[in-house]
Amino acid sequence: MRSFSLAAAALAAAALLSCSHAARVEGVVADAPDTTLTLRLLDVNRLQLLDTLRTDSEGRFSARVDVPEESAEFIYLYYGERQLASLILEPGDRVKVTTDTLGAYRVEGSPESQQLQVVESDYRNFLRDMGRGSDADRARRYIQYYRDRVSYVLTHSRSLTVVPVLYQRVNGMPLFSQETDGLLIRNVCDSLRLAYPASRYIKALDKEATRRINYMSLNARLRSAGETGYIDIELPGLDGQPCKLSEVEAPVTLIYFWSGSAREKLMNLDSLLPLYEEFHHKGFEIYSVALDPDKTLWATTMRNQQLPWVNVCDSRGASSPYIGAYGITSLPMAWLLRNGEIDPGVKASSPEELAAYLRSSLK
Repeated sequence: MRSFSLAAAALAAAALLSCSHAARVEGVVADAPDTTLTLRLLDVNRLQLLDTLRTDSEGRFSARVDVPEESAEFIYLYYGERQLASLILEPGDRVKVTTDTLGAYRVEGSPESQQLQVVESDYRNFLRDMGRGSDADRARRYIQYYRDRVSYVLTHSRSLTVVPVLYQRVNGMPLFSQETDGLLIRNVCDSLRLAYPASRYIKALDKEATRRINYMSLNARLRSAGETGYIDIELPGLDGQPCKLSEVEAPVTLIYFWSGSAREKLMNLDSLLPLYEEFHHKGFEIYSVALDPDKTLWATTMRNQQLPWVNVCDSRGASSPYIGAYGITSLPMAWLLRNGEIDPGVKASSPEELAAYLRSSLK
């Protein structure tokens, strides 16, 4: 009997601990009786369906959301494709939402969610104002809003509401696009980690801070570099022998990073090869770096495509130190090396732009 009681007590304690990691959301949607709602979870950079809810005859609903210990989750309530409410839920939260079907909502029981509502409203108002007035007016608004957001981030460095602020965009460009913003993101990330050590959003923010700081470091090293003016690369080629970037002798060299995807394999033949054939005899070379853990597949591709330029492979893939050294944010990505120095201001995002640059540089 005693062993049964101890087992029951243990199960009850485990159940209580499990429940303490959950958050409860309840509320009312005005004028939406017997209606389907959805809860969506922000999984770092995409929304995924978390739960489907049904309101009762008075528009009331309730839901249970599991939240990892030492973390919090961004949760969004939707009516069809219309967002009704934005929430930041922590373990044990009991949140009440009152809204209509247009998304005019009020939150109780979650200070973080209430603050998130203010952040989103400020952002919407800023974007609306950016569509008014002269270029000078919009420039002033942009500078003022950027300064306000920096101040907000610094004064709310233990609040998850700073995460969406740091990812805000204006006309398709990041609001926090200054070179030194990486240091700000790093400092905030370190503060948030103390409050939410298990958060998926903090882990993603940490990667973003590292990428920004590496890019800043790269630019600083390029500005202060000596004779080479770039960070040397040494990787094995198809024959297994190491090949250095610094050993490539050409007036213009394209340092081309790619992953070995099917699309990028086609780019080798459809985009780079015609450019190489047109400009190689004038002094154009390509130093192609495949960031591919499958070195055998890379070697097979190289033999099949028979590309005439320098091809090397870094089988460390996403762990390659050259990702940080060269500020690689996506693949493919390229730098142009001209007369021993990288030109960070040159745009080579398309074959047409690269061809125009080569025509002007290799006469």
